[in-house]
Amino acid sequence: MTVSITEALDIIYKNTPVLNFEILPIENALGRIIREDCMATFDLPRFDNSAMDGYAIKYTDAGTTVTCTKVIYAGDNPEMTLEEKTAIKIMTGAPLPKGCEAVVPIEDVTSNDTQITLPNKIPIHANLRYAGEDIKSGTVYIHKGETITAYSIALLASQGVTHIRVTRPVRVAVFGTGNELHPHFDTIEAHQLYNSNTPMFLARAKELGCEAHYIGSCDDIMDSLETSIHSALNDDIIITTGGVSMGDKDFTKDAFKNLGARFYFEKVDIKPGKPTAFGMIKNTVIVNLPGNPLASMVNYELFVRAIIRKLSGRKDYLHDTIKTTMKSNFVVKGGKNTAVLGTFNGKHFEPLKPQMPGMVSPMQKADGLILVTPNVTMIKDGHSVNMIPIKWDCCSMHEEELFSQQGLILL
Repeated sequence: MTVSITEALDIIYKNTPVLNFEILPIENALGRIIREDCMATFDLPRFDNSAMDGYAIKYTDAGTTVTCTKVIYAGDNPEMTLEEKTAIKIMTGAPLPKGCEAVVPIEDVTSNDTQITLPNKIPIHANLRYAGEDIKSGTVYIHKGETITAYSIALLASQGVTHIRVTRPVRVAVFGTGNELHPHFDTIEAHQLYNSNTPMFLARAKELGCEAHYIGSCDDIMDSLETSIHSALNDDIIITTGGVSMGDKDFTKDAFKNLGARFYFEKVDIKPGKPTAFGMIKNTVIVNLPGNPLASMVNYELFVRAIIRKLSGRKDYLHDTIKTTMKSNFVVKGGKNTAVLGTFNGKHFEPLKPQMPGMVSPMQKADGLILVTPNVTMIKDGHSVNMIPIKWDCCSMHEEELFSQQGLILL
């Protein structure tokens, strides 16, 4: 069954499960997806305090000379009450004394021993920080499905949280097929090829926060393929490359089916990379990608990345795009939904030339890709396109338009 790109993504989102969670110290949760809402148990700040090093004063004492004989430091628990015609020296973060109506910075007053002359204009409530103005007790400050960052950890620590529930790492298994391909550490003959796909898949999975391991290359024979599949059934995703087209030795999907796999689609209407399959075997996701390097890279970014996001429990697992403009004209063959790789300089998208399914070098240069429909023959200079980023994350909780439609020359 051949499906469209959007149909393939819908099928992936519908059928990919969310992994179970583990409990970690917050310091070890960086980059993980949180599996629970975090609700504040107390206000932040916890008490009214000074935003400056200065003097706590009465608003009505502006422009007068007042007496200061006391000081409050951060960490103190003051029992004093501020009276008219007096000031109390106070440090940043220190609790406000009762009756304080503003804090005047030290540099804005004239001091003569215990006599402090205040400026004429003092805004009421100036330089005061009130309890709960950052976070109110009872409100959610981190939502389920968010990625934990260093700043999330700061929030958690501010509430005294020590451990949180997060999705465990996605486990990815990769193996290659094909007697003609050899590991990059082997010595090969002039008529032989190195396997660049499996090292790429492994490295990309690690970049996306997964635990990835290489099963090895297997021969294009059923027993070898089934043995490799069996060894990966404890992983969350099995990614294969090659052996999924119409060749005499393309047995990969048959080997999965022999072991009980169910495929939701086996081809995608996309150029490059039509022979792409997605399915499940027990609780493990299967992705069969084409053997051509650039084709497999495009489909990895469109489909495998979506699977990893969904498995991890992210709320924003849908692809998002950056709206930008073309830097130059780009001719498209037409007739198929096409992915075009290119570079992005912050202002314009520049398609890479050349870019053919069997190439390797465009993958390293590409910042993102755009998708165009079969009736497009040229993407015109200066016109708007929707770029799906590759080198950084761009996600949404809502379905976005992935295809570029404006300013295109049609068949």
